[in-house]
Amino acid sequence: MSTGTYAPKPGAAPVGRMIAAQTVLETKMLLRNGEQLLLTVIIPSLLLVLFSTVDIVDTGADKAVDFLAPGVLALAVMSTAFTGQAIATGFERRYGVLKRLGASPLPRWALMTAKTLSVLVTEILQVALLTAIALGLGWSPQGDPVSVLLLLVLGTAAFSGLGLLMAGTLRAEATLAAANLVFLLLLVGGGVIVPLDRFPDAARAVLELLPISALSDGLRDVLQGGATLPWGQALTLAVWAVLGLGAAARFFRWE
Repeated sequence: MSTGTYAPKPGAAPVGRMIAAQTVLETKMLLRNGEQLLLTVIIPSLLLVLFSTVDIVDTGADKAVDFLAPGVLALAVMSTAFTGQAIATGFERRYGVLKRLGASPLPRWALMTAKTLSVLVTEILQVALLTAIALGLGWSPQGDPVSVLLLLVLGTAAFSGLGLLMAGTLRAEATLAAANLVFLLLLVGGGVIVPLDRFPDAARAVLELLPISALSDGLRDVLQGGATLPWGQALTLAVWAVLGLGAAARFFRWE
């Protein structure tokens, strides 16, 4: 019997192929989850349509959709990278899925990479859908697309770090409650629907430091005001990303 009888040689697939396969699986699982779709697609779309067509909140002299569209894009990033990822990962940890995957040939860092790529794929679909809806409502975006992309990437990194930190340190039930509560609080106080200048000065100074406020205001500066990259908001998001991802890497528990 020659050494070439058993071909191909058994063993783990290349890491790149494993990451790609896991990314496809994570994305399919996310898109098949009704609760996740409610958070990531339906709620942002309904908010955009409702507040753009009904005069509920005073958004200034410009068209309501011009103010709302950047904020809803920021909300979509938060719903996927933070709320959805925290809840899904928290329950995977509770049911032992992460423990079993961690014992497979797929390295743990590769699993987290696949989860991040899945979030990015979902966000691309979200942004495309919300942009189409906003354009149909009369949105007139301005600014530099590269600046918008950079802000979205920084926002994704910031919210992913916070979501993974929550999922890796709290019980699944606590993560579910806390992630949804944070989503609702930041929806109201993060400059998504209600302009931050409607809040008292002391509260506004604190709210402006939140990642959702930095992302929504940064996107608004570019897409509504036609500004170049807003470095203040970009720096705020970068700091949150470093702190969140660093803490998640340090304290995440797989069991």
